[in-house]
Amino acid sequence: MPGTPSLLRAINDRAALRLLIERGPLTRPELGALTGLSKPTASQLLVRLREAGLVVLDGVREGLPGRTAEVYRINPEAAYAAALDVTSARISARVADLTGTVVGEHVLEAPGGDVVDRLRAALAGARPPAPPRHVVIGVQAAVDPTTGRLGYATAEDMPGWHMDGLVAELSRGLGVPVSVENDVNLVALAERAHGAAAGTPDFVLLWADEGIGAAIVLGGRLHRGATGGAGEVGYMPAPGAPTARGNGPYADHGFQALSGGSAVLEVLRRHGVAGAGLREAVGNAVLAAEAPGSGGAALREVAARLAVGLAAITSIMDPALIVLTGAVPLAGGERLRALIEEELHALTIARPRVRLSRVAGNPVLVGALDLALATVRDEVLDSTGVTA
Repeated sequence: MPGTPSLLRAINDRAALRLLIERGPLTRPELGALTGLSKPTASQLLVRLREAGLVVLDGVREGLPGRTAEVYRINPEAAYAAALDVTSARISARVADLTGTVVGEHVLEAPGGDVVDRLRAALAGARPPAPPRHVVIGVQAAVDPTTGRLGYATAEDMPGWHMDGLVAELSRGLGVPVSVENDVNLVALAERAHGAAAGTPDFVLLWADEGIGAAIVLGGRLHRGATGGAGEVGYMPAPGAPTARGNGPYADHGFQALSGGSAVLEVLRRHGVAGAGLREAVGNAVLAAEAPGSGGAALREVAARLAVGLAAITSIMDPALIVLTGAVPLAGGERLRALIEEELHALTIARPRVRLSRVAGNPVLVGALDLALATVRDEVLDSTGVTA
């Protein structure tokens, strides 16, 4: 593409906006130094961005005696992004401005009724100052890109979600562009940006809770698979567990039957460990394993079961890192993590590091909002006239 004046202006505008997003408020001299632009060009650029409503004045900074410099920042009100985490029990919503500052949150408990109405109510409850430019919705399923329909979940699991052109229908109903993403994939994105996987281009995240799921990141990119089902390891055949041939594709079988929440509780109870729920029972198993004279047999059996599935994943993916999250590993803490790593390294030639998640709060919302913000920021940058 020839270097026309309008194209060069757009390239400079885009570079300046990205710097302001990534670094925060900057002076005109700082922008000029970081972009390599002359003083007149940087000044003209800031005039354009202010007139477009993308940049605002943020006061002045004192320098040498008698000298001050105006400080500019991204206009946080230029655009908003939103995230929704959908489960059978609730819909959690979060809204952020263009800088990434969270400006609204809401939890819609025990949602029922029409899918679009529920999503709209959850989003409205977060009170976005203006309609968001993009919404990312995390679900316990995956959208098949070949059909546009929801897969890896039954109508009982996700009532009302099995419609043709799901993303288009939700976008039309909410009146805003929508993306639908698997919840565990979103957790992996959060872990890569803020947690234990930061700086690691090849890793696997295992979610071990009531359900078992995984996310695969290769070369720094999320791998979704041909039908969106990469990482649906709960359906993976496992030694000693029922198979899909015998129980049906969506019944309890494979790695889920071996290491899912019900199986973990059964193991712990067999060893005499009780608890009101999965998290409490695993926590009690850790306490029992720390008692004098205890061999920690219950916790080791849970670790061994999880390691069987991780060994299969490791043999195929050869990841540098495995990140553990969900109720079981987080309640099991460092003791369970170490046991899983030990059991895994006894089964495989490759010896990936095994680490616990370091993302606080709701990791699905964190990853969904990161993805929504990236999309919105790209749109804002594209508004300068240059595509990514």
